[in-house]
Amino acid sequence: MKKLRLSLAQINPVMGDIAGNSKKILQYIDDAKKLAADIVVFPELSLCGYPPEDLLFNHKFVEDNLDHLKNIAKKVKGITVVLGFVDKANDDIYDAAAVIHEGKIAGIYHKIFLPNYGVFDEKRYFRPGSELPVFVLKGITFGVNICEDIWFQDGPAAPQSLYGKVEVIITTNASPYHVQKWKLRKKMLAERAAENSVFIAYCNTVGGQDELVFDGLSMVVNPKGELLSLGKPFEEDLLTNDINVVESLQARLRNPMRRNKKIEGLWDEKNIKRIVLSEEPLKQNKPRIKKREINFPGYSEEVYKSIVSGTGDYVKKNGFKKVVIGISGGIDSALTSAIAVDAVGKENVAGVFMPSRYSSDSSRTDAEIVCKNLGIKLMTIPIEPVFKRYLESLSIAFKGLKPDITEENIQARIRGNILMALSNKFGWLVLTTGNKSEMAVGYATLYGDMAGGFAVIKDVPKTLVYELANYRNSISEVFPPGIFTKAPTAELRENQKDQDSLPPYEILDPILKAYIEEDRSPEEISAMGFDAGIVKKVINMIDRSEYKRRQSPPGIKITPRAFGKDRRLPITNRYKVYE
Repeated sequence: MKKLRLSLAQINPVMGDIAGNSKKILQYIDDAKKLAADIVVFPELSLCGYPPEDLLFNHKFVEDNLDHLKNIAKKVKGITVVLGFVDKANDDIYDAAAVIHEGKIAGIYHKIFLPNYGVFDEKRYFRPGSELPVFVLKGITFGVNICEDIWFQDGPAAPQSLYGKVEVIITTNASPYHVQKWKLRKKMLAERAAENSVFIAYCNTVGGQDELVFDGLSMVVNPKGELLSLGKPFEEDLLTNDINVVESLQARLRNPMRRNKKIEGLWDEKNIKRIVLSEEPLKQNKPRIKKREINFPGYSEEVYKSIVSGTGDYVKKNGFKKVVIGISGGIDSALTSAIAVDAVGKENVAGVFMPSRYSSDSSRTDAEIVCKNLGIKLMTIPIEPVFKRYLESLSIAFKGLKPDITEENIQARIRGNILMALSNKFGWLVLTTGNKSEMAVGYATLYGDMAGGFAVIKDVPKTLVYELANYRNSISEVFPPGIFTKAPTAELRENQKDQDSLPPYEILDPILKAYIEEDRSPEEISAMGFDAGIVKKVINMIDRSEYKRRQSPPGIKITPRAFGKDRRLPITNRYKVYE
């Protein structure tokens, strides 16, 4: 047996905190050395954070990252490190991974496939690489890929395996989360490993960065495509594995398709650059490492944890200590409160109940129960006195006109003003409580319930809100039974219900998913069994509300296509699906 001990350092870097990230990287290098690892791998751009966006146009930012890379390299002894950073060469910059060995940067790999879809915009910043270095460490050959590179069947892994004779592909990643994305990664890695008869060590980053959250779940896959080990979801982790690289050779002997494969076009043997790090044999007598169970999170669990992770990091990484939430007694604000408590602690969450003339007794009771169950303080600030003054001040301007949505929105804006006043006075971050269903169709008030610093459930459809609340109740009871059964309402007029203005959420949410996430036409959506009139109404509401969404706070992306970077439409736009 020829075993390689490989550690995947699944860390949570802070964007732009290059010194802090360096300190963390050095600590994980020491931890991996204590486990007698031969190689320790860090995520994509982990030195500076991902995605750095227009920070990359700042010359000093790039230089600082290079200086810290050199300082880290000097301190690396007795272990090989693969570390993501921004490289500068050929009068351009690259998304890169450095291979560091015995105090020196022995080689650098430049990312070749630059994604430019969805939330990705890498062609704006980076030049693609072209060379394929492969590294020989103590008789074992490994190659490096960066994130998007490994997704392509004829990507770098193929020539690295065929021409470079690598036994292990190390891939550094910053792969943003969406629901069940781990299934796509697992399937893809199994295919790539089996095609090329290699082990694949997939190191993913973890934590929140603005709207994005990274789920970790780093993986090691053998040449048969079998999953050997799995990193923790939404937590920093050091995943350490013993890889018997002889299995790679055995797999190749049984793989006639690979033997006869010839790579056309992009690659040939000239792309391969062989770098020998060390030729001495591997030490095989190492302390045993405990084998982990492989457990992927359930659907509701992973979504809930993703939002907790992203919310906590947004609050902490931006320097806030506490958050404040307008708690209405409805399920959206209740779920937001539970997420906030799990993200930053009950002592750092303030709840505010702001009743009006239309607020029901059950809303007050449910708000109090939720706050009591979560252990957070609930302030009550009635809006009726301010609302009366608004109506008096506008009475002349509105003379002869019937009350309408204007008066409803005034109430929402009073509440938004109160929350922002508390934010200013105490330095609390306001968390908004609107869900994706409401944001999609514009069922929200600009400068009212949309006012705040972070939109926790912005990408969570209403039907999923109930699922997440049920999941959280399975951990400890937070939400009273009535909060699940009462009809959703904004309580801005007498006997108001959401379904006065919207289709039932059981109908609305599938239409939203089909139109927004799947780009289905109205005809296709109607053919799914939905009334054509309702489809027309919903699509028109979505298209008319782009200007509102553009002014909403950032929020965690959990679906394959979230509003914001994922879905970019012009506000001024005369093209209509329906005239």
